[in-house]
Amino acid sequence: MAPHLVEVAFKGKRKEFFLWDGEDPPRVASPVIVEVERGEDFGRVHAIGEHAATRCGGCAHGCGTAAPERKVLRAATPEDERRANELPEEDEIARRKASERVKAHALVMKVSDAEWQWDRKKLTLYFTAEKRVDFRALVRDLAAAFRTRIELKQIGVRDEAKRLGGIGRCGREYCSASWLPELRPVNLQVAKDQHLSLNPSQISGACGRLMCCLRYEHDYYVQSRKRFPKEGRILVTSLGEEKVLANDIFGDRVTLRGPEGDTRVVPLAELKQELEQRASVVEEHEDEPAVAEAATETVLEEEAPARASASATPAAQRTLTPLPGETPAAEATDRRPHRRRGRRGGRRGRAGGESPPAAPEGE
Repeated sequence: MAPHLVEVAFKGKRKEFFLWDGEDPPRVASPVIVEVERGEDFGRVHAIGEHAATRCGGCAHGCGTAAPERKVLRAATPEDERRANELPEEDEIARRKASERVKAHALVMKVSDAEWQWDRKKLTLYFTAEKRVDFRALVRDLAAAFRTRIELKQIGVRDEAKRLGGIGRCGREYCSASWLPELRPVNLQVAKDQHLSLNPSQISGACGRLMCCLRYEHDYYVQSRKRFPKEGRILVTSLGEEKVLANDIFGDRVTLRGPEGDTRVVPLAELKQELEQRASVVEEHEDEPAVAEAATETVLEEEAPARASASATPAAQRTLTPLPGETPAAEATDRRPHRRRGRRGGRRGRAGGESPPAAPEGE
């Protein structure tokens, strides 16, 4: 029988995938003891079955197509749960002691959280820092103080907010701590596409970065705006040429401004109907010149024989009567054009612009 895939959640929204060798997998939210590096740890089942398989292939902490190597050892007993409930208090004590040692070593870092392994064989300290920190001396000091294996992990400010959790300005738990499978980067262009205020204090979360909800809502805004005309575009409606000022994707309304500066708000369905009616009227007007052009071609075809007979008349019989004040063609060919003669370079043999020599005195 193939083992079951199980996703287990630990402290700080940390999740990992394990295998269950039993016939029936444990239920969701049930406590279990799992196999970890150099010991055992306590966690609760987060997902099983197809849900766990889907998350395993799409989550950042997933194992992809390969099966996980570690296993769920057994279901937790009430005594195991009692020991696990004592860990949060010990974690806080360890975090405070680690912060004191950080100040003693004058390191530019902040210890944000501490996590004891269930069997007390390892202590993991999570910290944030702007630059890389050399904490080798700190690790030796902490190992001597706690008498256990110490592991320091540097995380970002968004990961720190995910571990600690909290309530956002919307009144709900942080998206990163509640349901987001991974923290994708969020840039300012996402806020511009949603026409939000670019004030950092209004679009930033508790971590000081742009809110995670801007990223997963961006796809909805992009798809919805495809139904609307682009802002700034000139539309020919029943009132003439109007400019699109704004689009309300939640109310399906478009704000237009006419040539005289007056604005109006039109539902998107009515605007599309106006544009369709306007387009049909333009097509009818375009068909009328085509009919007139066909009639003109018919008249020209009827006059073609008359022009052909006129062109067959000998050239000698076709005389042109000159208009009043016009010279006949025969006289015009006899008269030669008047050519104006001028001197270039002065007299022959003298450079242009050179003045004649002065006459000798007495002559």
